[in-house]
Amino acid sequence: MTDLARPDGGIVPDFHTDPTASLFDRVNSLIEDGQRFAAVQANAAQTLTYWRVGREVHLDILNEQRADYGREIVSTLSTQLVAARGRGYAVRNLRRMIQFARLFPDVEIVSTLSTQLSWSHILELLPITDDQARLFYAREAATNHLGVRELRGVIDRKAYERREIADSRIAPGSALPLDTFKDPYLLDFLGLDGTFQERDLEAAIMREMERFLLEFGTGFTFVARQKRIILDGEDFYLDLLLYNRTLRRLVAVELKTERFKAAYEGQLKLYLRWLDRYERQPGEEAPIGLLLVTKANREQIELLEMHKDGIMVTEYWTEVLPKEDLQDRLDIILRSARERLARRGIADSLTDVKGDL
Repeated sequence: MTDLARPDGGIVPDFHTDPTASLFDRVNSLIEDGQRFAAVQANAAQTLTYWRVGREVHLDILNEQRADYGREIVSTLSTQLVAARGRGYAVRNLRRMIQFARLFPDVEIVSTLSTQLSWSHILELLPITDDQARLFYAREAATNHLGVRELRGVIDRKAYERREIADSRIAPGSALPLDTFKDPYLLDFLGLDGTFQERDLEAAIMREMERFLLEFGTGFTFVARQKRIILDGEDFYLDLLLYNRTLRRLVAVELKTERFKAAYEGQLKLYLRWLDRYERQPGEEAPIGLLLVTKANREQIELLEMHKDGIMVTEYWTEVLPKEDLQDRLDIILRSARERLARRGIADSLTDVKGDL
């Protein structure tokens, strides 16, 4: 699609049609494209208008510096706007507009989001109290073109909080990039109950690859299953090979249906070295590895310092706790991970001091 200049200086998109189609089909396609474009523009205008309304009222309340004034003016203004513009400006909605402007103060961010997210998306984001989490979910929805129901699912499954847990396990000086992995991964959508083998897990992932990649997050694409690696005439097979477009690097994934074992380190390290030598393309960063286990033995993992070799170990859950219990469990895991990282930092500092002595 190219753009055509309007006489007033604006831009009209030039929608292309299939030259082999009938005249009716070509014209009908143009009408559908135009309607979709108009809907996107109308949605962006509505969202941006709501933000501007909320900002104007919010600034007026701040200037008065009186809580009672804020309550009175919102009620009075709502009554006036409902009479003039309809029920879309009822008190509840007007308060949401004010909240929108207060939580998203940057007009440039709002202008971008307004072209990608609907007002219904925004309403899902407003209850999130953490500023970074709210912006994370907004960008996830925009980048991955999530519907409102999908966005609600990502929020309920605590994608941001699980990414924070994974980041808190990465020590300074690590070969692993931040904001890449989650811990744990929630794979309940695979439908695996009770005892299952690695081939069952892998087959279920292949059936649900789209949801699997969505769980992994932005930028991940599928490359290969059971990637064959030949070393000294012997065949080895990597469970899954992914590529992260944002990081510009291969991601080797090994699946285990049991708790972590130290022996897994050497296997994945070998695969990464092979990928770096034979599969890495010019302009790409060094491959990194992800080891998915049912239970991570954190003390063993810390002693092995696998992060220095670009290897992340995380758990996966095939059954997910209820929403409130999930939040509580993740809070406990995050506190524990941060405490372990802090203790490791203190220990490293003491080691450095002893070395200086």
